[in-house]
Amino acid sequence: MEAESEPYVRLATLRTLHRVVADLNAARSLAGTLQAVVEGAVHGLGFDAAAVSLVRPDGDLVVAAVWELEESPMGGPSVLLGQVGSRESWDRLLGVSDHWGTLRFLPYDRGWAVASDIPRWIGDSPLPVYANDWHPADGLLAPMYSAGGDLLGVLSVDRPRSGKRPGAWTREALEMFSLQASIAIGNARLRAEMQRALARLEKEQQALRASEESFRQAFEYAPSGMAITELHGAGRGQLTRVNDALCRLLGRPRAVLRQQSFADLVHPEDRALLERTSAESGRAELRLSRRDGGYQWVCLRNSIVADAAEGPSFLLTHVEDIEDRKRHELQLAHRASHDALTGLPNGAELKARLARRLCAEPQPVGAAAGALTAEVGCPQPYAYPADSYSAHTAYEGLEGVDPYAGPVHGYGLLEGGPLPGLGAGYGEHVHAVVPAEFGPGGEAWSAPFRSGPAAPAEKGLAVLFCDLDGFKSINDRFGHNAGDSVLVEVARRLSGAVRDGDTVARLGGDEFVVLADGIGREEAKDLAHRLRNAIIPPMRIDGRAMRVGVSLGIGWAGCGMSIEEVLHTADERMYDEKRARGGAVRGARGERSHRRAG
Repeated sequence: MEAESEPYVRLATLRTLHRVVADLNAARSLAGTLQAVVEGAVHGLGFDAAAVSLVRPDGDLVVAAVWELEESPMGGPSVLLGQVGSRESWDRLLGVSDHWGTLRFLPYDRGWAVASDIPRWIGDSPLPVYANDWHPADGLLAPMYSAGGDLLGVLSVDRPRSGKRPGAWTREALEMFSLQASIAIGNARLRAEMQRALARLEKEQQALRASEESFRQAFEYAPSGMAITELHGAGRGQLTRVNDALCRLLGRPRAVLRQQSFADLVHPEDRALLERTSAESGRAELRLSRRDGGYQWVCLRNSIVADAAEGPSFLLTHVEDIEDRKRHELQLAHRASHDALTGLPNGAELKARLARRLCAEPQPVGAAAGALTAEVGCPQPYAYPADSYSAHTAYEGLEGVDPYAGPVHGYGLLEGGPLPGLGAGYGEHVHAVVPAEFGPGGEAWSAPFRSGPAAPAEKGLAVLFCDLDGFKSINDRFGHNAGDSVLVEVARRLSGAVRDGDTVARLGGDEFVVLADGIGREEAKDLAHRLRNAIIPPMRIDGRAMRVGVSLGIGWAGCGMSIEEVLHTADERMYDEKRARGGAVRGARGERSHRRAG
């Protein structure tokens, strides 16, 4: 190349560089760029052979592209393709070579610096005659670096067609070319990485679309209700998405449900439970309103769907229909606490209600009583729940029963628990106190569990013990079926004669007990009169007119009394009346001669 005039050589070289650089930039892949580099070095810079060793991710260099002007009969540099040299060996080789600017020249007499693991091919070109001639073992290397200074690879050229070692202008042209090659290789790598990233992104998007479709189908076609709830912003708590199963369960269209929240749908008694249910893995059994005005028992299970970067995104709620299970549980609970024949609360339920109403501590007297009443702030006693006869008798078929009424005792504790400094029984409920009896002169006689200067109570918890008269003769004369019908009718009449909130219970046989809270002694007598008048009219059973009487005893329940004591007192009062009226009292063994289990 230096044999011609210098200006002409430079102009021709620049034209060639322009062409080969254009070829570099036209390549669309990394492999195409590497091939354009070696071909450009051969065709544009006057060398017979060129190779590119590319840095791998592990740091070693692999021969990635070779080119020679004419293929050698012994295979030429192409045999080097794929061979790997360690980074350490390459760094040592570049370090011992002569520095020609950014180029590295390794003369043949320094061949000992070439480690055995560095790929090398020595052609059969003639040996040099003059000192400036090219030796077959000479090597000219052009390291290529990224913009950040990292080694990308090494361009090796061999056998200048002039047969001479490259002059200054050829070396400068090679430096310029290697710089452009570095840029082209960097761009090609970037394009390759972008293409791989795009391929990965497309694959991830396809997987995401498939996952979203799977979720959509699982959500939409789930046999049980599913809902998605907003967790953030102004729409927090609102249902943003519901499936058909939830719409069918609640009888509400999708558009209506999406304008509501579970707080809008939950039963008022279950609102606190819903608020206590945690978002993450929360579970609650509660009632949701239906379009027909009723309530549906469901089990809610919550799961938070979170984004790795942004955190919780929305709440996924599984809504399971547990209506049948709840109905069955309520039915079992009702059967355990109610009489199978009449549907009234049984003896166990009666005692349980008394236990909830009474505490172990008697009512304090004097100033202590006044202070406690003021602190508790509950001047009126709690009422017993209403036990309608129709509800009891129909519960066998679960018709006419409200299974959603929740706890039916009505003797709830005051919120917050016992008052500070008070023992068990104080501050948790309103004390039941036995009303005082008044003498002929208006003075208050002593009542059980009362002493001191406290004002006598006017109202309390009355316990009316009812025992049917003449029931045994009906059983003996007309049979047990007739007797059962009489008991059912008596239960209905008793339930119709009491106040709302009073309890009518059947102890067994022909014995009934009425609990009436918050009444005085005169009111208790009026209630007993109503009960008696409700029972004594004839009743028509199987086409026959039958009549039974009733003996009633009025007892009083007060805190500090045992349940057995309360019932025994009322029982004795009833027998006092029965004796006074000349009714049957005891059998030969002290048992009631008319007792019969219903």
